[in-house]
Amino acid sequence: MPEGTRTAGNDWINSYLEAILDVGPGLVDDAKSSLLLRERGHFSPTRYFVEEVITGFDETDLHRSWVRAAATRSPQERNTRLENLCWRIWNLARQKKQLEEKEAQRMTKRRLERERGRREATADMSEDLSEGEKGDVVTDVSTHGDSVRGRLPRINSVDAMETFISQQKGKKLYIVLISLHGLIRGENMELGRDSDTGGQVKYVVELARALGSMPGVYRVDLLTRQVSSPDVDWSYGEPTEMLTPLSAEGFEEEKGESSGSYIIRIPFGPKDKYIPKENLWPHIPELVDGALNHVIQMSKVLGEQVGGGKPVWPVAIHGHYADAGDSAALLSGALNVPMLFTGHSLGRDKLEQLLKQGRLSRDEINATYKIMRRIEAEELSLDASEIVITSTRQEIDEQWRLYDGFDPILERKIRARIRRNVSCYGRFMPRMVVIPPGMEFHHIVPLDGDMDGETDANEDHHPTPADPPIWTEIMRFFTNPRKPMILALARPDPKKNITTLVKAFGECRPLRELANLTLIMGNRDGIDDMSSTSASVLLSVLKLIDKHDLYGQVAYPKHHKQSDVPEIYRLAAKTKGVFINPAFIEPFGLTLIEAAAYGLPIVATKNGGPVDIVQVLDNGLLVDPHDQQSIADALLKLVADKHLWSRCRQNGLKNIHLYSWPEHCKIYLSRIASCKARHPQWQRSDDGAESSESDSPNDSLRDIQDLSLNLKFSMDGEKSGISVNESSLESEGSIDRKNKIESAVLAWAKGISRDTRKAGFSEKADHNSSGKFPVLRRRKHLIVICVDCDTITDLIDTTKKIFEATEKERTEESIGYILSTSLTITEIRSFLVSGGLGPNDFDAFICNSGSDLYYPSINLDDRPFVVDFYYHSHIEYRWGGEGLRKTLVRWATSTNDKKGGSEEQIVTSSEQLSTDYCYAFKVQKPAMVTPVKELRKLLRIQALRCHVIYCQNGTRLNVIPVAASRSQALRYLYLRWGVELSKMVVVAGECGDTDYEGLLGGLHKSVVLKGVGSNAISQLHTNGNYPLSDVLATDSPNIVQTTEGCGSDDIRGALEKLEVVKN
Repeated sequence: MPEGTRTAGNDWINSYLEAILDVGPGLVDDAKSSLLLRERGHFSPTRYFVEEVITGFDETDLHRSWVRAAATRSPQERNTRLENLCWRIWNLARQKKQLEEKEAQRMTKRRLERERGRREATADMSEDLSEGEKGDVVTDVSTHGDSVRGRLPRINSVDAMETFISQQKGKKLYIVLISLHGLIRGENMELGRDSDTGGQVKYVVELARALGSMPGVYRVDLLTRQVSSPDVDWSYGEPTEMLTPLSAEGFEEEKGESSGSYIIRIPFGPKDKYIPKENLWPHIPELVDGALNHVIQMSKVLGEQVGGGKPVWPVAIHGHYADAGDSAALLSGALNVPMLFTGHSLGRDKLEQLLKQGRLSRDEINATYKIMRRIEAEELSLDASEIVITSTRQEIDEQWRLYDGFDPILERKIRARIRRNVSCYGRFMPRMVVIPPGMEFHHIVPLDGDMDGETDANEDHHPTPADPPIWTEIMRFFTNPRKPMILALARPDPKKNITTLVKAFGECRPLRELANLTLIMGNRDGIDDMSSTSASVLLSVLKLIDKHDLYGQVAYPKHHKQSDVPEIYRLAAKTKGVFINPAFIEPFGLTLIEAAAYGLPIVATKNGGPVDIVQVLDNGLLVDPHDQQSIADALLKLVADKHLWSRCRQNGLKNIHLYSWPEHCKIYLSRIASCKARHPQWQRSDDGAESSESDSPNDSLRDIQDLSLNLKFSMDGEKSGISVNESSLESEGSIDRKNKIESAVLAWAKGISRDTRKAGFSEKADHNSSGKFPVLRRRKHLIVICVDCDTITDLIDTTKKIFEATEKERTEESIGYILSTSLTITEIRSFLVSGGLGPNDFDAFICNSGSDLYYPSINLDDRPFVVDFYYHSHIEYRWGGEGLRKTLVRWATSTNDKKGGSEEQIVTSSEQLSTDYCYAFKVQKPAMVTPVKELRKLLRIQALRCHVIYCQNGTRLNVIPVAASRSQALRYLYLRWGVELSKMVVVAGECGDTDYEGLLGGLHKSVVLKGVGSNAISQLHTNGNYPLSDVLATDSPNIVQTTEGCGSDDIRGALEKLEVVKN
């Protein structure tokens, strides 16, 4: 048989090929063969099957067809069915070739894009390259900045842990974890209830519990979805659940009333339905708003308890999986605090696997799994995260490198520049950190002799009444139960490579004589009840046992409980056995750690996570899973060499604490400490709050060099962010650039200070009847006009309709208005003049697509607008500055050269429309410009983090900070001024700019003006990564749509439905 057939592990292939050969040439040449088959010419089903199908396809469906064909009694009908099956295989083979060709083209394109982006980024970072930046030389420094030895810092003594504890004393850290899908509770977790309630649920609960027990950590909140559905237990509807703390000897310290670890369930999405994770995307903004409300309130409570009256903000927000990563990116941006991310399972990797199977097209995959939205969430998580935590290096090297936002080679270049303290020109790459999952070991009770390895190998291992029942179930298989046990624990899946293990055991006579083999392959009632893939693996195992006459030497029990697994490990250790994981690829290898905790040496695949585990524990051997002889040799070496066995056992028991939760949390907390502390600027402590030196590439954004480059000024003051009707930045020819910048900064700061004093930014000022500035703080409701109209005239008409619809409330001043738009403040002023409106008709102006925030000034004669200086400091995180601007100008030039020729300008930079935090471009031919997803990809490949927004039907491009957006500006108003989001009403068109999807979701209410902005659907959104329907909660009770061509009465009717105004 061909090699591919042997590795596939499906014995039905043998009978299938035999049947094809039995049919012989008549299958093609016989006159009774189908006309279609004869017309297609000579065809060798055997050749196609062996060469094209079994090497790469899941044969489950073919197997079912073959079983039906083989069961047909009539030879003629049997041959006809077999013939059809052969053509089905031929079609699969053809599809596979097409997919492989497309994949090869896509990978080539991606490689070229990466190389080009890397070259351009390196060219911009024009300093001399250091040794760490030169090429792809393999050294002891990994591509992620950690030395191979230093990847997993160790605590080798009690003294070291005591040192860590002493360093943590006095800290009162608040940490927020987010894990949205599945059913999460602290006790009696329903793991395996559905595909969403699995290992991740157990991990996040144990992480929250462990962190809450660590010294220096005051409170941990695990945010998840509140589910009040008759389909699930009532406990998932409880808003708060306190997690029982771990036993943390030596960690005891005084705690307060709100300290500890909690599960906080936030309602979002359908209130009475438990929905799968693929359907959660439209409801993410609602979760973010609810989480923001909880964190703000909790920060105030903690401030009263341990913060001396000042809010205690989270030191980090940690998202788990793509949906929570998306949420954490928005929440950390709204709060201006560091973000961490753990992917658990990555969308690009899953997409690659599904495409390789060839069963579903890309569109079908997206429709089923919403995979493109998931991938975009993971890319956004890379944009926003300080640190990405992985379980293994394999996840970094083989999965994360598939993403636009992470390039290990470019990361090394950036990190080398940071070590040399030179500018990275606005480029950022998140820090990849390997921290294996923690485990609980306190419940493991060693057998006698476990620690010294002196268990008598000749001890009689016949079962006794005191032995666990699973021991009896296993040992009944063995003729000689005294022999050491080789233990494998894996489901019967071809990827787990169990058949190769059985072959290795069966064909190595010395190994058979020295040891027994135990295969724990899940639970089964009958082979016929198993899935065809699992059944074929089990049948292969049984045939190999028969072939090599392994009866009495191999155990394969049908049933075991989860609670039996520790006893199985203990039995293997008692017999001086070995644990093996021979999988072709093992992402992590949790069973290897469990086995080591019970004193078992290990043999493991060299592909994936086991490499790190064996390196850290030093308790076993790595093997090539495809090399049968290598597997047999490693097992024989450990079983035969008792000194080696004892040494591996003792090393595993000695080092296993490196995979404990306290060790995991120690590394975790040390990584958080390496992030620069960030929190809302206007509430920053003046007493010299503790800060730590960061090792993340985002430090380059704060370089003085970048700061000077970022400050560009225009004569109307727009670049400086000050009033539009006077500027203190008029240049003088005798002043050089440096002095000009220094003068500008001083003038800017003084102007802001003067404006804030005039406008009453101090809460103690009493410039209006309520004593509150800005006036939006005293409104009962705020209407946020986010209508993206084609012209200023259309925007004026829509605004006046909204004013007319709420004339009564406007007169009473119970309703205020915010204009949220892509326009600059200069254009807004023209809009006000043209419409006969004044600045005081609005309470705030969110302009430049959310990168600038203004309020109407108290003294309109002097300055009509006051800029919110703190908003700029709130969104500046990772803003690319001059490095980003240069890249965008280069892109515009390239676009014009490629598509416009020498005379035509498709896209041009606009200094007049640009500000410090918004680079604007005019687009003359929207149909010929790069789609938003491609431009975003280009910038991510160069490690530039920003939002790319096409506005005004594609005639303008705004590029703003990744932390800024029109929706995030509303959250800022809540954070800054306490304006509740539930009191806001967003009025938007049927579609709009490419940031439209962020406007409708959340706690605020929305009115959609049907027909307005509908042109943007075809012009701006058809080339998106995913359809808008995947992310818009159109069935939400908070969203009301008007009729087409609506007037003021229709708008008022919609507001009445939302209970914003009364009839």
